[in-house]
Amino acid sequence: QVQLVEAGGGLVQAGASLRLSCAASGRAFTTYTMGWFRQAPGKERELVAAINWSGDYTQYGDSVKGRFTISRDNAKNTAYLQMNSLKYEDTAVYYCAAGRIWVVPTSERLYNDWGQGTQVTVSS
Repeated sequence: QVQLVEAGGGLVQAGASLRLSCAASGRAFTTYTMGWFRQAPGKERELVAAINWSGDYTQYGDSVKGRFTISRDNAKNTAYLQMNSLKYEDTAVYYCAAGRIWVVPTSERLYNDWGQGTQVTVSS
């Protein structure tokens, strides 16, 4: 089990950038697949991005490809989501999650631990 704490959300204008962080407790961070998911009002939760334990492999949701970048710093037990060219449609609660298995495509059921979420709001 790992505890996850997200930070970096906020209110920004369309076209702006934000960087979310996900700080994990415990020394086992390097063994985890890390994922970012989001849920907008009235919509189901969807994959934003995922990264394997070593950082060598990534996945992105179609709606964020080319704009968002997932990364991790295992020495700091932290995962990041760099969000550029933000759109109104990106408005959602963003969740960090940790799982044990790297699968393509990934899915929510593979993630055992979830952060509390951080709100990202993009004004039009």
